[in-house]
Amino acid sequence: MLYHPLNIAGAFEIEVEPIADNRGFFTRVFSHPEAQACGFQPGVVQVNNSFNHKRGTLRGLHYQVPPPKSPKLYG
Repeated sequence: MLYHPLNIAGAFEIEVEPIADNRGFFTRVFSHPEAQACGFQPGVVQVNNSFNHKRGTLRGLHYQVPPPKSPKLYG
């Protein structure tokens, strides 16, 4: 992620850096350490987004033993 300061104090344009292949892409859209370095105090730790061209495409599976250290939101 790239943070580009704007002409408004404390405002940034956030540019994502998708990693793409023939299946689609994966990108981080928010990261606590990067946001904190720009002066934000976020309550969220990390947000990622992926897109697949074809339904049923399999990407990385990340099994977690309960309780999960990293909650997942699927939509």
